[in-house]
Amino acid sequence: MNTYSHGLEASIVKASDGVVSRTINRRISTRISRRLASLPNPPSPDLVSVISAILVALGAPLFSMGLPQLGGVIAQIGSILDGVDGELARLTGRASKAGGLLDTILDRLADITLLLGVSLAAAKLLEPLVLIPLVMAALSGDLLVSYIHAVGEKTAGKHPALIGRIPNIAGRDTRIFIVFLAGILAKPRLALALIALVSYTYTITKTVELIKHVHEKEASTHAP
Repeated sequence: MNTYSHGLEASIVKASDGVVSRTINRRISTRISRRLASLPNPPSPDLVSVISAILVALGAPLFSMGLPQLGGVIAQIGSILDGVDGELARLTGRASKAGGLLDTILDRLADITLLLGVSLAAAKLLEPLVLIPLVMAALSGDLLVSYIHAVGEKTAGKHPALIGRIPNIAGRDTRIFIVFLAGILAKPRLALALIALVSYTYTITKTVELIKHVHEKEASTHAP
């Protein structure tokens, strides 16, 4: 049986986690991760990444087939499992940059697929002149949040969620949870609108905070 220290066990969560991860997802995913890590032959974290992405993407056809409740639940289960791969990798000492890259690419593909499925469901309820801008705003906002996190961390040296006063209110955990709630309510239009609103609000405000942070950091570096 694998063993790991309490210190390592405490380190499997991330300080940059969003509110949904902190209050819901991690409470479930960490239990799954600890159970898997205790197995004689724990599964590969990469395999968990693939399963998580498949589940999130499966929400797309379910939404488009008129089963939004099931689609939302399946996508949320995939979102919870998305935390397991990284936790399991850290618990078993198998964390790697290659695994992180695979997880990131799979996440983006799954997110795009899910939103396209939600868009197909919304297409039955909205005119094209309303649908197209809404879909574009939701998709671009979804990608922009991931982009500002990646570029911001590279530029500032730490995750943007840890910079400034604005918390991580538009992370992947939040966006998929919005899809989950909208699916339960059978309101795909609501999912697109809320994702667009939250994503762009966060991206704009976090960009301002990042620019301010970088300016202050550069000023302190060049100060005599």
